[in-house]
Amino acid sequence: MLDANIKQQLKTYLQMLRHPIELVASLDNSDKARDMEQLVQEIAECSDRVSVRLDGDYNLRPSFSIAKQGEEGRVRFAGLPMGHEFTSLLLGLLHVGGHPPKVEADVIEQIKGLEAPANGGHFETVISLSCHNCPDVVQAFNTIAALNPAFSHTMIDGGMFQPLVEQRKVMAVPTVFQASNSATGNSTESFGSGRMTLEEIVAKLDTGAAQKDAAKLNAKGEFDVLIVGGGPAGAAAAIYAARKGVKTGIATERFGGQVLDTLGIENFISVKETEGPKLVAALEQHVKEYDIDVMNLQRAKGLQKLADGKVEVELENGAKLTSKTIILSTGARWREMNVPGEAEYRNKGVAYCPHCDGPLYKGKRVAVIGGGNSGVEAAIDLAGIVKEVTLFEFDTKLKADAVLQKKLYSLPNVKVILNALTTEVNGDGTKVYGLSYKDRATDEVKQVELEGIFVQIGLLPNTDWLKGTLELSKHGEIVVDHKGHTSMEGVFAAGDCTTAPYKQIIIAMGEGANASLAAFDHLIRQ
Repeated sequence: MLDANIKQQLKTYLQMLRHPIELVASLDNSDKARDMEQLVQEIAECSDRVSVRLDGDYNLRPSFSIAKQGEEGRVRFAGLPMGHEFTSLLLGLLHVGGHPPKVEADVIEQIKGLEAPANGGHFETVISLSCHNCPDVVQAFNTIAALNPAFSHTMIDGGMFQPLVEQRKVMAVPTVFQASNSATGNSTESFGSGRMTLEEIVAKLDTGAAQKDAAKLNAKGEFDVLIVGGGPAGAAAAIYAARKGVKTGIATERFGGQVLDTLGIENFISVKETEGPKLVAALEQHVKEYDIDVMNLQRAKGLQKLADGKVEVELENGAKLTSKTIILSTGARWREMNVPGEAEYRNKGVAYCPHCDGPLYKGKRVAVIGGGNSGVEAAIDLAGIVKEVTLFEFDTKLKADAVLQKKLYSLPNVKVILNALTTEVNGDGTKVYGLSYKDRATDEVKQVELEGIFVQIGLLPNTDWLKGTLELSKHGEIVVDHKGHTSMEGVFAAGDCTTAPYKQIIIAMGEGANASLAAFDHLIRQ
């Protein structure tokens, strides 16, 4: 299972274990169970502080738990945690073994103080091994389980446990369920889906977190530069401001923004290729090198100019932050089709990330909405997994690059329908079974039978909260000049939420730096 290089690395990491742990496997007669037995044995060979038992009686087989010797395992993997999930396995070994997680001290104390919910402290995350968002959720719940004995967690590989996926109607990953106890199948209910950070999960479990957070934020005092939004533009703006020696803060709903949902990045100059989460981790590390107050999980609600010339940002939790200058970098989100059935069947057949959710549609028929680069790339990727892909484009021709179109049309299981307007998502109340569209040339409404719909039609700026406050374009973008000035004095903007013509990571970073320098210029002139 593990090559010599990985084994050597594992031996090095397992030296950090502070107390003995044991891997308890619940196996059956399948090939996957034999692979799992080999995996746990090979892990045990890497450290004399790791032992193995093969007499587990967990309901999901094959699976194995990681436990401190003498205790019941609270961190479990139902499936082989390889690929993106190998890091989850490694961290699970270390954290159960007493090595402290790299988490802020106040978050660790908050986790240790959590009480198990009345409906149970066991959580299960259904994942896909190809999903780059899933490990964050798995690692977050594993950390909680390792630190707090009132909680336990099981990672479930959806590809290995298809009957469970069908039974629970899982159509997107990661999907988290809360169970009444650790025996899978007993009173499970949905807890959440999609990417979630440790802080987000802890805040959801800690019912009094919002009020405590608001009190802390209200006591922050005045900033010189406050950035709202923590994507590439916001990170660049914060670094440039902090380097000027002024009091700088970032209030962001989730650090990294849309980049966290981007898999392959091949046009970030000087970096041949990377992935969104890796780039965000590097950005976060760079920001931490400076004296920047990062306020995560904070969603802006309102903006107003105060009588003394300062600017105030109101947050969803009721807190208010004041600053001499503001830089708005709230980014954008996936554009929706806004047709009947889309909201009802989101994560039940309507999806927005082909990399994450594609494996759940293996052997099925799917549609891709959108003929730009994102849509065509999604169709190409899905064609290697699903039975059939139908791509729908509103225009009379595809907008994607020629090289992508050539690849698309070479695939035998891809069909392209041009001049098509999607009118409705069809479902049976629990899942999607088709799509209705209008042929724009004839006005005839037609239906296509399928099991999944991937929407890839561009982005919408996150500026709804600014309507009536700042000048916005007809597309909802913040109107800015060449220095990032908005229509309100002392307020600047950068990135995908603005009228900057090209929505690219590298451009957003440049615009963030530009707006930050303009904000500093405004400060010294005041």
